[in-house]
Amino acid sequence: MPHANFVPLRVFSGFTMLEGAIEPKMLAKEAKRLGFPAIAICDRNGLYGAMEFSDACKNAGIQPIIGALLSVQRPNRPDAVPPAYDWVPLYAQNEAGYENLCKLVSAAHMDRPMEEPAHVTFEQLEAHHEGLIALTGGADGAIVRHFAEGQPDAAYGYADRLAQIFKGRLYIEVCRRFDAEEGAAEAELIDLAYHLDHPLVATNPACYAEADFHDAHDAMLCIANSAYVDSGDRLRSSPDAWLKPAREMKLLFGDLPEALANTLVVAQRCAVMAPKRDPILPSLAGDRDGEAAQIRLDAHKGLEARLAHVPAEEHDAYRMRLDFELDVICSMGFAGYFLIVADFIKWAKEQGIPVGPGRGSGAGSAVAWALTITDLDPIKLGLLFERFLNPERVSMPDFDIDFCETRREEVIRYVQRKYGRDQVAQIITFGRMKARAVLKDTGRVLQMSYGQVDRMAKLVPNLPADPWTLERAKNGVSEIAHEYKTDIQVRRLFDLAMKMEGLPRHSSTHAAGVVIGDRPLSHLVPLYRDPRSDMPVTQFDMKYCEGAGLVKFDFLGLKTLSVLRKACDLIRAREGSAPDLDALEWTDEGVYALLQRGDTVGVFQLESEGMRRTLAAVRPTNFGDIVALVALYRPGPMDNIPLFGDRKNGRVPVEYPHPLLEGILSETYGIFVYQEQVMQAAQILAGYSLGGADLLRRAMGKKIKAEMDQQRATFVEGCATHHQIDARKANELFDLIDKFAGYGFNKSHAAAYALLAYQTAWLKAHYPADFFAAAMCYDMSNTDALSTFADDMRRSGVPAHGPSINASLADFSVEVTEEGHAVRYALGALKGVGEGAMEQLCKERETNGAFASLDDFADRISPRLLNRRQIESLAAGGAFDCVEPNRAGVHGAAEMLLAVAAEAESARVSGQGGLFGGEEHKVEAVKLPNNAHWSVADRMGHEKEAFGFYFSAHPVDRYTQVAEAHGARTHAQWCAMPMPSDGGRAPGTMAVLVEDVRWRTSAKGRRYANVAVSDQSGQFIASCFDEGTAKDLEEAAKANLCVLLHVEMDKQPGEETPRVAARRMQRLDGLASSTKLKAVVRIGDAHALKPLAALLSHRRGGRSEVVLELRPDMHPVQWLHLGRDFALDEELRAMMLDIPGVEEASLQHVMPSLRLVG
Repeated sequence: MPHANFVPLRVFSGFTMLEGAIEPKMLAKEAKRLGFPAIAICDRNGLYGAMEFSDACKNAGIQPIIGALLSVQRPNRPDAVPPAYDWVPLYAQNEAGYENLCKLVSAAHMDRPMEEPAHVTFEQLEAHHEGLIALTGGADGAIVRHFAEGQPDAAYGYADRLAQIFKGRLYIEVCRRFDAEEGAAEAELIDLAYHLDHPLVATNPACYAEADFHDAHDAMLCIANSAYVDSGDRLRSSPDAWLKPAREMKLLFGDLPEALANTLVVAQRCAVMAPKRDPILPSLAGDRDGEAAQIRLDAHKGLEARLAHVPAEEHDAYRMRLDFELDVICSMGFAGYFLIVADFIKWAKEQGIPVGPGRGSGAGSAVAWALTITDLDPIKLGLLFERFLNPERVSMPDFDIDFCETRREEVIRYVQRKYGRDQVAQIITFGRMKARAVLKDTGRVLQMSYGQVDRMAKLVPNLPADPWTLERAKNGVSEIAHEYKTDIQVRRLFDLAMKMEGLPRHSSTHAAGVVIGDRPLSHLVPLYRDPRSDMPVTQFDMKYCEGAGLVKFDFLGLKTLSVLRKACDLIRAREGSAPDLDALEWTDEGVYALLQRGDTVGVFQLESEGMRRTLAAVRPTNFGDIVALVALYRPGPMDNIPLFGDRKNGRVPVEYPHPLLEGILSETYGIFVYQEQVMQAAQILAGYSLGGADLLRRAMGKKIKAEMDQQRATFVEGCATHHQIDARKANELFDLIDKFAGYGFNKSHAAAYALLAYQTAWLKAHYPADFFAAAMCYDMSNTDALSTFADDMRRSGVPAHGPSINASLADFSVEVTEEGHAVRYALGALKGVGEGAMEQLCKERETNGAFASLDDFADRISPRLLNRRQIESLAAGGAFDCVEPNRAGVHGAAEMLLAVAAEAESARVSGQGGLFGGEEHKVEAVKLPNNAHWSVADRMGHEKEAFGFYFSAHPVDRYTQVAEAHGARTHAQWCAMPMPSDGGRAPGTMAVLVEDVRWRTSAKGRRYANVAVSDQSGQFIASCFDEGTAKDLEEAAKANLCVLLHVEMDKQPGEETPRVAARRMQRLDGLASSTKLKAVVRIGDAHALKPLAALLSHRRGGRSEVVLELRPDMHPVQWLHLGRDFALDEELRAMMLDIPGVEEASLQHVMPSLRLVG
C-alpha cells in the first residue's frame, strides 16, 4: 500500500495536558489509518509520552519521530523589559539527539527559577544542539511574531541565531490554519526562507484526531483556563487543529509542494526511538564481580548474627539456603540491587527510623533476611525465594520497604546525598479526567447549575473495583438515560464530557517510587519538577521508567510503624524503658484472647468490622492463623473462612486433596490459602522445580489457553512419572490447584503484615492507654477515626480524660492515675485550634508553671497566639474546666480574654514585665457574662463542634431509660449480632440522633432518602424508601431531634456491616412523656426544695413518678411522693443534680405490672 506524501510533525498528545487530546497509542493507530509513513509527537516542554508512543508506532509499523515543543527565552531583551518566551519544535535525529532532547526538556523544568515558566536559554540550546532538527514554530515561534509585529530585522536576526546553532538542520515552518499572525507573516516568512536558503516545511499543529472533536477541545481549553464556553473574551480552539489527512494538506499547500515533501525529508533524517535499556544501577563495590564478593561477605556475616537465635542443628539448612540464593542473585546480576537496598535500610535503622519487617514476596529471601532488609525468618515460616526471584524467569527483584510515615523523607534525602541529587528522582503519575470529575469540569464551563451537575455526577456509580465510564452510565443508569434523552443541556454535558473522559488532567508524584541511576538521570530520561518539591521527577511513569533502564525502589510510609514507635516512646518516657517489639514471642495468651474477642479496633490489618467478627468466629490460637486470616480476608478467598474456622475448631474434619499434600496444607487445615502452597503442590505432585512451579502459578493467573494446555500436560505427565497418579486424578488435582491459584495470596506479604498486626495487638493487650494515645496522635485531623477510638476506649474500660490547658499536651498523652493509666485528650485535636499554637501554649505552661486562673492565662498568653475561635473551641471542649468550670461563661468571654491578653502584652512590651514571667503586671480581671449557662443539650452541642463528635456524652443519652424500655440497641450492638444467613431481613430498634437527610434516586428510578444518624457507638447511614417516614426524618434532622428508629437490617455476602432500612420513627421526647420512669431524689438541704419545685413545675404531663428522700439531719428519714404525672429524662436528672442541696438523683424504668382479670 503506498504511503501518504505528508508526515505530521506538530502533534500534541494528551500529555500536553488540557490542550492535546490524543493518547500516544492512538497517534500510531491514526497514522496507520491515514496512511502516514511516520508521525511525530511534539508536546510542550515534555517527552512524557515518548516511550509509549515509540512502542505503539513500532507495533503499528509506523516510524516514530520523537520531538518536543521547547520554550526558549528570547535573547537580548533590555533589563527593564519583562522576559519573553517563544516555542521551538525540536526533533531527535539519533541517540545523541534524543539524549540532548532529554537534557533540554529537563533543563526547562529543573534549571529555571520557580517563579518563571519552564524554559531554556539560547546558551543551553547551543550546548545541547547535536543530533536535533529545529523548526521555527509557526505562530508559536519568535519569527512569525516578529513579522506580525512589523519587526523584520528582529525576525531575520532570530532566524540567523537559530541557523548558527542548527546548521543545515533548521526548517522554516509554514502553517495554514487561518491564524491572523501566520497569515500576516507568511509572505515575509517564505521570502526569508528563500533569502537565507532554508528549506520550508508544512505543518498543521494538531491537538485532536477528528474534526468533530472541536467543541470538546474548546471546552477543554475553558477547563484549562477557568473560562466559560459562552464567554466572549477567552482563548478559543482552532477548528483546524485536527489531524488532517494528506489530501487536505495537499489542497492547502498546492502552491508549495516542496513544503509537503520536506516533511518526508525530516522523517527520513530522524531515525531514533525512545530507547529501551537493561537495568542501570550505581555500584557500591566498583563492578559486578566486586558486588558479588561484597554481597556474599555481608550476607554470610549477617546470617551468623541471625543464627544466634536459631537451634544449632538447623544452621546447615540456613547456610545451604543462603548459598543457593546468593548463586542465583549473583548469576542474574542483581547483587548491586540488594546492596543498595541494604545500605539505606541499615542507615535508617542506625538513625532510629522504624522500618517494616518486609512487604511482598521479598520477605521470602534468606539473603534479604541476613542483610536485615527484612525481619522475617523465611525458613521458619516456610516462605519461598522463588516466589520473589525466579531463576527460570528473569525479572527485576522488587523490594517494597515500609518506613515510619513521619521520617520516610529522611531516608530519601539520604539516598539523594549518597548517589547525587541529579541521580535520584521520584516517579511521575498522571491524574486523569474520570467520569464524575469530567462531568463536574464540563458542567462548570457550560455554566450549568452546581446542584444539577452534582446530582448527575453522583448518579454515576463510583466503584473503584469496577469503574463506570460515562458511556456505561448513560446506558446503564435509567435516570441518566432519561435525562439524556429529554434534556438538551444534559445531552450536551454528556456528549462533551464523554469525549474528554480519560485524558490526563494533571501530574503528580508516585506515593512511594524512587529511581536511582548511575549517571545524571537527564542523560537517560526527561525530568520534570513538581512545584511542591525540590526533588526531580521523571517524565515517564513507572512502567516506562523501567523500560528506560531505571530501577524503582519503593519507599513507603506506613502509619502503623509510626504508631508503634510513638507508643514505645510513651512507655519509655514513663517507665524508663520500652518493650522490644521485634523480640516478642508469638505465643502471648493476652494477644490471642484479644483477637478471639474481636477487640481489634486500631490493630493493623485486623480492624475492620467484618474482620473483627471473623476473628471472633475463627478464634485464632497461633501466629499461623493470623497469617492465614490476613491472606483469606479478601473477596473470593473469604468464602473459605467459615470452612477454615470449622476445621480449625474441630467442627468439621480436616481433609486433604491428596495425602501427599498434608505436609504443606496442614497449617491451613487442608485449604489452599497461599501462592506458595500452589507452587509446593506442583513440586510435590508433579516434580516441578520451584522456579517452574512459579511459572505454572503465573500461567494459571493469566488463564492463557495455549499456555495452560501445555502446563496441564506437563503436570499430568509429572504426576504419573513421580507418583503413578492416573490421568483422571491428575487432571482433578490440576483443576483444583488452578482454582486456588486464581486467588491464592502471597504468604510472604501476609506474614509480614501479620507480624505488624501481632505487634499492634500486643501493645493494645498490654499497654492499652499508650496504644490508644499513639494511634490517635496519627489521626489528629480524622474526626471519624478519633470518634471510633474514643468509643473503643469506653468499651475497653480505658479512661479518657478531656482536654485541659493544665494537663494536656498538643498531642495525645498518657497519665498515671490511681486506677492505672488514662489517655489525656490532645489540645491540638480540637477543631480549629491549630497544633502549632497548642505547642506554644504547652511550652509556656512548661516554662512558667500551670495556669492558676483565667486571669493568669490571659496575663501570660500572647494575643497573637490565639484568636476568638480558638478560645471558644477550647472552652467548648472543656479545656478551661480546670480553672473555670463554667464553659458557657468562658465561651462568651473569649473577646474579653483576648483584650486582657493584649493589655498584658502591651505592658510587657512597654517594659513593665518580661514576655513570659518577669515582674508581675496586674491587668484587668476577666469577667464572665452574667447568666451564662448551657443546658446539657447545649453543652453537648458545643462539645461536638469542638471535638467533631460527642465526646463525653451523646444526645441520645438523655433518653437511655426510654430507649431501653422500648428494646433499643446501639448500631454497634446490632452489627455484632448475626444476621439471617438466608439473605432475609432482621427487625430492630435503635435510639438515634437524626443528623442529615439527602434524597437519592435508585437505578430503577425510585426515590429514596439516605439518612445520616448517630448514637453512642458512632455515625451510620440508613436508607428510607417510605416517603412519609423519610419526610418525618427530614423534619427531625432540621430540628436535631432524637428518635426511636424502627429498622430492618440485612447483609449481603462480603459486606462488613448490615444495611439499615428505616421503616418508622417515633420522637423520643414524645415517648419520654408516655414512658413510665421513676426518679428518686435525695435531699440533703431543705433549701433545695424550692428550686426543685420550680424546676419540676414545668415537667408535668407525663407518666413518670418522682420520689424525694429527705435526709435525717433535717428530721427522721421521710419519703415524699410528688406524683406520677411527670415527664422525665436524663437532662432533667442532670439539672436536678445541679441544685445545691440535692445529693443524688437516680432514674430507672418502671416495668408494667400484670394483674389478673376475672
